[in-house]
Amino acid sequence: MRWFYIKMVKETPYYDILGVKPNCTNDELKKAYRKLALKYHPDKNPNEGERFKQISQAYEVLSNPDKRRIYDQAGEQGIKEGGAGGGGFSSPMDLFDMFFGGGFSGGRRRGRERKGKDVIHQLSVTLEELYKGAVRKLALQKNVICEKCEGRGGKKGAVQVCPTCRGTGMQVQIQQLGPGMIQQIQTVCSECRGQREIIDPKDRCKVCQGRKTVRDRKILEVHVDKGMKDGQKIVFSGEGDQEPGLEAGDLIIVLDEKEHAVFKRTGNDLIIRINIELVESLCGFQKVIRTLDDRDVVITVLPGEVTKHGEVKCVLNEGMPMYKNPFEKGQLIIQFLVNFPNAIPPEVMPALENCLPPRPVVEIPELAEECQLIDLDPEQETRRRRQHVANAYDEDDENSGVNRVQCATG
Repeated sequence: MRWFYIKMVKETPYYDILGVKPNCTNDELKKAYRKLALKYHPDKNPNEGERFKQISQAYEVLSNPDKRRIYDQAGEQGIKEGGAGGGGFSSPMDLFDMFFGGGFSGGRRRGRERKGKDVIHQLSVTLEELYKGAVRKLALQKNVICEKCEGRGGKKGAVQVCPTCRGTGMQVQIQQLGPGMIQQIQTVCSECRGQREIIDPKDRCKVCQGRKTVRDRKILEVHVDKGMKDGQKIVFSGEGDQEPGLEAGDLIIVLDEKEHAVFKRTGNDLIIRINIELVESLCGFQKVIRTLDDRDVVITVLPGEVTKHGEVKCVLNEGMPMYKNPFEKGQLIIQFLVNFPNAIPPEVMPALENCLPPRPVVEIPELAEECQLIDLDPEQETRRRRQHVANAYDEDDENSGVNRVQCATG
């Protein structure tokens, strides 16, 4: 919504597109255009081709003093009826090339600007599929150009430019707010509902009902390569939705890795936790690990090596295959968790003590008091602390009205 003096200009959509005031200077105009052109250029933002076209058209008119004067006096209709003054640039793209040194080829610009929307689909894959590679068949529905009407939406000549919005898809309403002040509100055209065209109901295509496209089902083979990662994209060029007059967009498959019951992945490494008994921790052990490609690998800790609780070791070249280089793999990282017994029979204690390093000698002071250890439930302790805090707040609320400080009087 913009406020302006009614005496200044008849219409302001071109100024609104560029985000400047009708009384802006040429430098402000050029700065606004450059900022928007960078943001919405098709090479950077393929889905904003129409927006970029509007920005360039608005600047082409307003950057020319003669065209700007005609636009201020007679609006866009005045430009169409003969306000094509000389000078300026032959096309908005020439101006863009002036700013940025012609860094974009004309053919590439036109191709990108005429491209339809991409379709993005999420594909759930297991860690095994990412490890070994897989081929998945995917059934998708997309918009394809109606063969019956060849994308026209109706009979030949039945499609007309909307007379209400003159093909812009938008309507501008102007309200008088006060002396010399008006309010301009832009809304979607009520006649064509933003489609810019209208088709008489009796002339609409019976297959697509005037929509120009129909839904079609297609089955694609998706090749998941070894070492691909969660969130990685697989692009099928030209397999997106089709629109009349536009190059078909792309179908983009985004991989969604499912959580695995045994292995966790971090980059090209795999992490696994293995529980071992206390005797294994102290006396050594062997463990068999089933890999993601169904191999069995054996890890060994020799007798005399002590494995501490939480200790981490690794096996080289047994992690995830590296993408595009599957013969190279990351590490298999293993964390060992020791299962301690709940109790030990008293009769075996002397033999166990003889096997272990001697316990330290502790001297107990004569007046020391003996206390008892009990089990602590963490959840119950948390609830107890919360209740204690709540009771403290309740006591503060009850005593909030009591005057605890008495002033001395004399």
